[in-house]
Amino acid sequence: MASKGTGMSFSRKSYRLTSDNKKAKVTGIVQEKLLNDYLHHVFSSPDHTSSTATSRKPLNFQKLPEHLDQLLHVDSEDEESPGQADGRLGPSTVVLDHTGGFEGLLLVDDDLLGVIGHSNFGTIRSTTCVYKGKWVYEVLISSQGLMQIGWCTINCRFNQEEGVGDTHNSYAYDGNRVRKWNVTTTNYGKAWAAGDIVSCLINLDDGTLSFYLNGVSLGTAFENLSRGEDMAYFPAISLSFKESVAFNFGSRPLRYPVAGYRPLQDPPRADLIRAQRLLGCFRAVLSVELDPVEGRLVEKESSEWQLQGQPTILLTLAHIFHYFAPLLRMVYLVEAVLMSFLLGIVEASTPAKAQSVVHQVLDLLWLFMEDYEMQDCLKQLMMSLLRLYRFSPIVPDLGLQIHYLQLTIAILKHEKSRKFLLSNVLFDVLRSIVFFYIKSPLRVEEAGLQELIPTTWWPHRSSREGKEGKDIEETAEDRLRRRAYERGCQRLKKRIEVVEELQVQILKLLLNNKDDNGGEASRYIFLTKFRKFLQENASSRGNMPMLCPPEYMVCFLHRLISALRYYWDEYKASTPRASFSEEAYIPPQVFYNGKVDYFDLQRLGGLLSHLRKTLKDDLASKANILIDPMELQAATMDDLDEDEEPAPAAAQRPIQALAIGGALPLPRPGWLSSPTLGRANRFLSTAAMSLMTPRRPLSTLEKVKVRTLSAEQRTREDIEGSHWNEGLLLGRPPEEPEQPLTENSLLEVLDGAIMMYNISVHQQLGKMVGVSDDVNEYAVALRDTEDKLRRCPKRRKDIIAELTKSQKVFSEKLDHLSRRLAWVHATLYSKEKMLDIYWLLRVCLRTIEHGDRTGSLFAFMPEFYLSVAINSYSALKNYFGPVHSMEELPGYEETLTRLAAILAKHFADTRIIGTDIRDSLMQALASYVCYPHSLRAVERIPEEQRIAMVRNLLAPYEQRPWAQTNWILVRLWRGCGFGYRYTRLPHLLKTKPEDANLPSLQKPCPSTLLQQHMADLLRQGPDVAPSFLNSVLNQLNWAFSEFIGMIQEIQQAAERLERNFVDSRQLKVCATCFDLSVSLLRVLEMTITLVPEIFLDWTQPTSEMLLRRLAQLLNQVLNRVTAERNLFDRVVTLRLPGLESVDHYPILVAVTGILVQLLVHGPASGAERATSVLLADPCFQLRSISYLLGQAEPSAPGITPPAPDHKRFSLHSYPDYISAQELAQVQQILTHLTSASAQAAAASLPTSEEDLCPICYAHPISAVFQPCGHKSCKACINQHLMNNKDCFFCKATIVSVEDWEKSTNSSTTSSAA
Repeated sequence: MASKGTGMSFSRKSYRLTSDNKKAKVTGIVQEKLLNDYLHHVFSSPDHTSSTATSRKPLNFQKLPEHLDQLLHVDSEDEESPGQADGRLGPSTVVLDHTGGFEGLLLVDDDLLGVIGHSNFGTIRSTTCVYKGKWVYEVLISSQGLMQIGWCTINCRFNQEEGVGDTHNSYAYDGNRVRKWNVTTTNYGKAWAAGDIVSCLINLDDGTLSFYLNGVSLGTAFENLSRGEDMAYFPAISLSFKESVAFNFGSRPLRYPVAGYRPLQDPPRADLIRAQRLLGCFRAVLSVELDPVEGRLVEKESSEWQLQGQPTILLTLAHIFHYFAPLLRMVYLVEAVLMSFLLGIVEASTPAKAQSVVHQVLDLLWLFMEDYEMQDCLKQLMMSLLRLYRFSPIVPDLGLQIHYLQLTIAILKHEKSRKFLLSNVLFDVLRSIVFFYIKSPLRVEEAGLQELIPTTWWPHRSSREGKEGKDIEETAEDRLRRRAYERGCQRLKKRIEVVEELQVQILKLLLNNKDDNGGEASRYIFLTKFRKFLQENASSRGNMPMLCPPEYMVCFLHRLISALRYYWDEYKASTPRASFSEEAYIPPQVFYNGKVDYFDLQRLGGLLSHLRKTLKDDLASKANILIDPMELQAATMDDLDEDEEPAPAAAQRPIQALAIGGALPLPRPGWLSSPTLGRANRFLSTAAMSLMTPRRPLSTLEKVKVRTLSAEQRTREDIEGSHWNEGLLLGRPPEEPEQPLTENSLLEVLDGAIMMYNISVHQQLGKMVGVSDDVNEYAVALRDTEDKLRRCPKRRKDIIAELTKSQKVFSEKLDHLSRRLAWVHATLYSKEKMLDIYWLLRVCLRTIEHGDRTGSLFAFMPEFYLSVAINSYSALKNYFGPVHSMEELPGYEETLTRLAAILAKHFADTRIIGTDIRDSLMQALASYVCYPHSLRAVERIPEEQRIAMVRNLLAPYEQRPWAQTNWILVRLWRGCGFGYRYTRLPHLLKTKPEDANLPSLQKPCPSTLLQQHMADLLRQGPDVAPSFLNSVLNQLNWAFSEFIGMIQEIQQAAERLERNFVDSRQLKVCATCFDLSVSLLRVLEMTITLVPEIFLDWTQPTSEMLLRRLAQLLNQVLNRVTAERNLFDRVVTLRLPGLESVDHYPILVAVTGILVQLLVHGPASGAERATSVLLADPCFQLRSISYLLGQAEPSAPGITPPAPDHKRFSLHSYPDYISAQELAQVQQILTHLTSASAQAAAASLPTSEEDLCPICYAHPISAVFQPCGHKSCKACINQHLMNNKDCFFCKATIVSVEDWEKSTNSSTTSSAA
């Protein structure tokens, strides 16, 4: 075996230990006296009593083994006793009892020390119990959810509802609810958080039980424990679904040992003493050099020591590691001895010196230890290091985390160690993403934030919701507090940035692609592991705990972006033809050439196998990629049998594992994770039917998708390419430039970063905004309490006392939350983090734009690119304010416009077939037009794109999701319609909105430009307006009819004597139908306002029919809503939760707006036509128009109307919403219709039943169908022909419709006779 660490190569076999007398004659051995002094210096006895040269026995390499045996001899009292320790029963190695000591469904780690809950409340105990003495064990909290940790006896019986502490003789501490449990429960201790360590102590001499949190006593929890014969206590835990912990019974050094208490598992005392003595010898070698010329020893610092190849030193080290190497494979000794030694080096030296020493040490370890020994040692070393980092308390200067990260960097800088860890440990055994996480302190006082941020501040907002929420004016005192708070936040941010920079250095080491001497470079090993990591987290198979929690993923993403951009710009500096990271994007060929595996993620055009079959000709012509028909067939078969388990695997499953309570040792699926370190490989269940059959493990034996290389199969050439191979960029379409963007491997890292954001980062960014929301809620509560204190009479001292108490509680909570918010802002919402997300957004936009240029090949792009573009914009807009504004970002306006162009083009793109992504695009566009800045961006896109977008919005509503389309059109109109300038409905002003940032609660911002495009399009084609309006009228008829039917059911349920609960989902659907009806009416109002001739110019073939249908629907709505004490009135009066939006105002003003446009603003001839159609409709009632102005009955012409009754609905009651001019228009309509109604009544002649339309029985017959000769009114047949060309009666195909008048046809018949 060879070592390349220092540029020298030493063969270990040259220095094998032997007692051969010829050893003394080896060339290069120093003179006897100097050798004697050197060996005595290195192998001095522990007590150092024999310090003088005269009292020492001569020592050489022949006598060294005997001397070492004496040096490493351990007294008998330090030797481990093979029998049972006094007071303890069970195996000497303490683990969780996975054979019978559990209840429920649990996942247990390889080492049987970590556990994840997989049922409602699973319980497990250890294999060892204690019956006397003082004992302690530690629990590493990986998630802060519902758990009960403590002790129980073997007679305790648990189930899915009752766990540790819920039965007699079981005792537990619950840091989630901050309580202790023993049948009953009381308050106890402090709240725990992920990353804390709970110490569980039991004193069976005194009969007491207590707990410590991070080394701080929480006090005695229980006294008078049952003791005596048959009473022994097991460590035990009960935990709910997906909660996870790891136990330390003593297999590793306790993090917080307690004096007088023993760990359940005895430490290896003898081996520990030997290892410490051998470490002392090793340190002595590193602190001295031989000077053969002077014949003396020269003291040196470890950082200056160099291995020069002297045989004396090499033989000395060989003797040391002959004994030391086997010990360094033991978990306990690695953490207690080697880890402490290396941390001491890091803490005592500068980073450069520490890295030099650690590098020397690793060189020597690789040189003098066998491969398997060194690999075990490195694995245990990194496990201990990660555990120490993960479970270290937060201190003000973050010193502990900094030292652990510095040591990690020093180890990873050693090339051979780095490659081994990357290949075998970091992503396979450890959850190494923990190294990039900075946990948030739950208890700010323990983290020192009070000293770091002595002054707290929070924004003051009014709790009263009016037309718009306003910030309270800042006082001089508030300004000073805010500035002091911001200075404290900056101090905190600088300390966190030190840790973040170290984390970025780790990733830079892992992304190094220059260390390919004699093997694969680190970057390509990282890519393989990173891709599998993404696959495990992106997979939706099963409902197992996610491998990487979202809070870890967020931190990992930001560090990865920093390292990625560093290497990207470094490559640009050396390759001028390449692009800067600011211009980064993913070339479209990456999505279809099969070089990058996207697992089973959905593509824009559907499944990959389907796309390869349907677009194989396009791939051949545009990208020179040929698909073999046999491979297509193989892909199809692979899709079919993907979920089938091979028969041999099923046959090999042990029958014994099906026994109730049995534990099934399973293959290690990649998507199962340890709560802290390793992968779970045991699934425990107390019910045989609950045993899980895992999906096929991800391995090289799994079928490979056709033309897609799995991560393990690729080589560096497959990624970077060569002179004849473009690697990841194979199949470049003609639209793509030839010059390289950057190294291909960095493109794959960027692709993975975008996937990470989609997997869980966006979700976590939205979750942590809750801290800011909590601050705002408490700030409002505090301000209201202070207002009440000022208004409270001084004589009411009882009220003042209660209010003062509340004020103190709110203030203390705000102090805590404001400091915690500072931490969250520094780690998640800082300016730098915002720029990272903004960079990802711009990368996605460029990627989508380049993919769009490839035509049909755009369908190969994974859906998550569009999702990340939409979600990252949403995060920048909603999550980073008010501290940072998106408007401050460079290129903000341009980015908004590019995103607007993408949304406008692709929301109706036929290449995108996924329902979910199409809905997301539609919702994003609907939200986009609600805000002035983004709406202006839509108006800035090229005119042809705007017109195409509006054309897609005006497509008929049938057979497509139309609600969001209608919402977009409504937002373009809001602010222009009759009484349509409001942000919130009048009757909801006194209630607090759930979220004032919702798009529906934004101020109106109509777009006259897009309205004009809509008007132009409706005027252009003869079929555009009729088909669009016909679909709108159909949907209005459906939505309002559904609404009326639902409120009838709700009213019936409310009138029953027995207590009834209306389904909340039914209420939600009912409110949705009402809102849809209102929005459809507003779209009709906009259409009539912009293009009135569509309804009023009867020279157009469909105008009369559309106007009659509109009048019919308007009369139906008015009659249902305005009837006195009717169904609508009663339901509105109930004010049921979920029906808040249902009220008279929104629907009546929408109808009124249409009537105003028809009867007031239209041309005189059009107003006459509209009036005649309204009055001709049998459902028309003049009282409905009177109702709008609060009049019970219409006034006679020439008589002054009575004053409005404010107890009734009246538009007069909304002076802030309805202008005086608008009220005058309504009065004008009422006067006009009153007069026209009287005239029509006087002029109308009775119509016989035979002459009425046989379809509607409301209008006289006026049309005859050809060739069948059946008759109806024009309105009915025209409406029928909009959707069907068959006769309403005989189903014959109608060729034409002719006018029909009774007098004309009667005379024709008579003359014929």
